Amino acid sequence: MKLLTVTHFYEAHGGGIERVAGRLNREFSALGHETLWAASDEDVLPDSNTAAPVPLPCWNLIERITGLPMPIPGFAGLRRLDRAIRESDAVVVHDALYVSSIAAMLLARRARKPVLLIQHIADIPFSSKLLQRVMALANRLVTRPMLRAADHLVFISDTTRRAFAGVRRRDAPLLLFNGVDTSIFHAGGHDARSELGFAHDEKIILFVGRFVEKKGLAVLERVARLRPAWRFVLAGRGLIDPRSWGLANVTLVEGRSGASLAALYRAADLLLLPSVGEGYPLVVQEAMACGLPVICGAETATADPDAAAWLRGVEIALADPDATAARVVTAIEALDIGAAEVERMRAYAARTYDWRAMAERIASVLRGA
Repeated sequence: MKLLTVTHFYEAHGGGIERVAGRLNREFSALGHETLWAASDEDVLPDSNTAAPVPLPCWNLIERITGLPMPIPGFAGLRRLDRAIRESDAVVVHDALYVSSIAAMLLARRARKPVLLIQHIADIPFSSKLLQRVMALANRLVTRPMLRAADHLVFISDTTRRAFAGVRRRDAPLLLFNGVDTSIFHAGGHDARSELGFAHDEKIILFVGRFVEKKGLAVLERVARLRPAWRFVLAGRGLIDPRSWGLANVTLVEGRSGASLAALYRAADLLLLPSVGEGYPLVVQEAMACGLPVICGAETATADPDAAAWLRGVEIALADPDATAARVVTAIEALDIGAAEVERMRAYAARTYDWRAMAERIASVLRGA
């Protein structure tokens, strides 16, 4: 088959959705399918081992102002997307609410090409009441109709599936968890702390993600202020600059992926992800595979019901970062996971989260279409 993947950005942008799309494209290629990938032309294009790029000329003013990754294809981009859809046998769209996703659905309908929609997130409880209302309206007017319109629907978390349980479809949606490359993300057999220059006796709290509001950066800042003796390692980039906090116990690292990111997981004491509006963040699954305990939002902690025993969920309220930070500190100080339980978590992640199995199921569904 010739498969066209549609996302808002390419993998180089660093977001979880883009990373998932990149890995699935590599798996599709390994399974013998021809792969195309349409996304905003602002990013570094994927290499030939991932997919043939279809870069879409876009405007990206919304992300520059608000931090929300929402590129808008222009007429040239829409024409290029239309040609790619007509050349393909099937279209795989990641998340419904992006303009490129909506355009792909409409164009694929016109070209009579089957669409498989992978829905990653549900509502985002912004601190702003206005943005909350806008998000709720967008989900009602756009996301839910997109979920109904797709020929096939995949949820990557039980949290997202529950959020859209009322959407009526002819067939039942699939629940397929993202995979983890356990050849990279695994428990360490070497001294990761020494290699990274971290002291053995310091408590290291790791955050991995974009530096934007929904990821809970305001909460992270408050927690770092409450516990100056802990080291907070923040891996990512974004509109928010943690260096402006002026905190000596906050260390920023950029450009981490693959083995270099896995080294951070192995060096840390726990992963802290105080984010909202997530499906099942890939970084949580990677941390589990490395044997790293996780503290995250309460909804994220129930994304995989069978993994909930190992994920410590905390109520995250972006509008009240001080109270949230206090709850996070309490959860960190109460965290007590023994070596045997960590090994069970690691083994579960390695056994359950499988990229090849996910790609094979998606390809099988599309072959049937």
